[in-house]
Amino acid sequence: MKAALPATEQGRLAALHRYDILDTGDERAYDDITHIASYVAQTPIALISLVDDERQWFKSQVGLPVRETPRDFAFCAHALLDADRPLVVPDALKDERFANNPLVTGDPDIRFYAGAPLVTWDHHALGTLCVIDRTPREMTPEQLRVLAALARQVVALLELRRQSVELKRAAAEREVYLSQLESYQHKLEAANARLHEVTLTDGLTGIGNRVAFDERLSEELYRATRYGTPLSLLMVDVDRFKDFNDTFGHQVGDAVLRSVAAALRCARPSDFLARYGGEEFAVILPATTGESAALLAERMRRAVLAACVSPRQVTVSIGVTTLVPGQVDPQVLVSAADRALYAAKASGRNCIARSD
Repeated sequence: MKAALPATEQGRLAALHRYDILDTGDERAYDDITHIASYVAQTPIALISLVDDERQWFKSQVGLPVRETPRDFAFCAHALLDADRPLVVPDALKDERFANNPLVTGDPDIRFYAGAPLVTWDHHALGTLCVIDRTPREMTPEQLRVLAALARQVVALLELRRQSVELKRAAAEREVYLSQLESYQHKLEAANARLHEVTLTDGLTGIGNRVAFDERLSEELYRATRYGTPLSLLMVDVDRFKDFNDTFGHQVGDAVLRSVAAALRCARPSDFLARYGGEEFAVILPATTGESAALLAERMRRAVLAACVSPRQVTVSIGVTTLVPGQVDPQVLVSAADRALYAAKASGRNCIARSD
């Protein structure tokens, strides 16, 4: 089904053309964002799509070899109709707007689509930052939050690019031009720094998220291997959290997760705490032997027991593992910590267990 035109279509097109971005070459700043979007959403395709009067054109793309498609086929054209929220299509074959779309019935066989509108300061949607999969699926609220944050960064890059172009045109002297260009670069670096922070922070607890954990574990494993220092890992699980959520509700459950995260901060400044997923946390302990890691784990277990105030006693089970010489795969270390965690839970929970 062809999308209707937005009520402010002429103004929207004028806003798009003022950025002078259509048919420009590849730029790493935009490519970085599509790669992060693909990673966060775990989809094979991610696009920065800009919609003009006849087509959607991709400023950056991951997993799709074409650079544009007709506007009549564009999912993004539908996303323009509501600039305030992402458009999510869990299964295109079950959506009457898209079931007969050539991009669904043929290559690239779209089934899932989520697109966050690229909204300008004067509230015109230029296109979307979208992620696409060939199988039906859903996205978590956290993934949608990050997708929307990344979309705002795309618009910030467009605005900075426009300002940079105008400065180049207006600069009468080389000294003025160089000064303004330096300012643009600082703003771009600050924008990328904010983007990096958004993608590495868990929105609920304020600690590192799974992406941050994966990055940090790889870095610490490299250092431990290179310098021959010990490295330990803790996997922490809130005991019977599903029953807690079912009994007291998700708001209380969220408060418990925040309290557990705060209690686990008794780790040393050199250690790294992250929410691994759901009610599971992970703590990376650089330069730490197995014996020291077990002592720290017991300290954290007691800290949670003492600090978490809720309608029912909150406890955690903790699995402890230490790097084996010659081990270079982060997943092997995570798997060993998981096995120790399962052993702790099998032993009655509210305890720690070490891997062999």
